[in-house]
Amino acid sequence: MTSLGVTMKGQVTLKRDLLQHLGIRPGERIELDKLPGGELRVKAARPKGTIDSFISRHAGKVRKPMTIDEMNEIAASGWAGEE
Repeated sequence: MTSLGVTMKGQVTLKRDLLQHLGIRPGERIELDKLPGGELRVKAARPKGTIDSFISRHAGKVRKPMTIDEMNEIAASGWAGEE
């Protein structure tokens, strides 16, 4: 079992091997579920959107051909839940 320290601000840093086990990369998010008995369930937060909702949300915004960088920025914001 891994033991983690808590900072004065109440923060905990997960060690790299734990993040790799969860399949989490820098910039991604985790979800915590409170369980009985003071336990937590930790899991990787996965995007809940669909490609159809992504396309319909951004369909009216495209007025000229986009660069790959612009497409990547829109895709990243869509999967991050930003609008």
